[in-house]
Amino acid sequence: MPGIDESLLEAMRLPGARGASVVDWISGLALGAVGDAPGGDVEATAAETAELARLATESGALALTGTAPGGPSGDDAIAPSGRDPGDPGGADGPSGKEPPVQDLIITNADSYHLLRFVTTTFDSTVFVHLWLDRSEGNLALARIRLAEMTDRLVLG
Repeated sequence: MPGIDESLLEAMRLPGARGASVVDWISGLALGAVGDAPGGDVEATAAETAELARLATESGALALTGTAPGGPSGDDAIAPSGRDPGDPGGADGPSGKEPPVQDLIITNADSYHLLRFVTTTFDSTVFVHLWLDRSEGNLALARIRLAEMTDRLVLG
């Protein structure tokens, strides 16, 4: 199972990858980084993306609610996994604690930013930030590969 450095190097092999980092969204610190960072400062980028991650994970509107518009709410809500979130097995599944948001995708004129939250057996506050060149990168492929990579990522 790859650690942070190996995972970041794997992310950089994606077409159009400019830079990648593993960030703790509570502290805003980069736990590892490779390649370039938007604006040239890895720590500033980590702090700014951590703020976005915090907003997304703490937002009631964006977090896993288990309901669709007009659908059941409260005790009748079913998570998208099809499991009852109140069940001890719940939406966390057998592999670990699911973050309330899986991905954040930010697009601009020349690049994509993909933030993928890492699932762990504990309450993870870590995500991977991948910065892709828009003309060379493939957002769909990057999202799939980043999901596979974070599933294998070993923290610690």
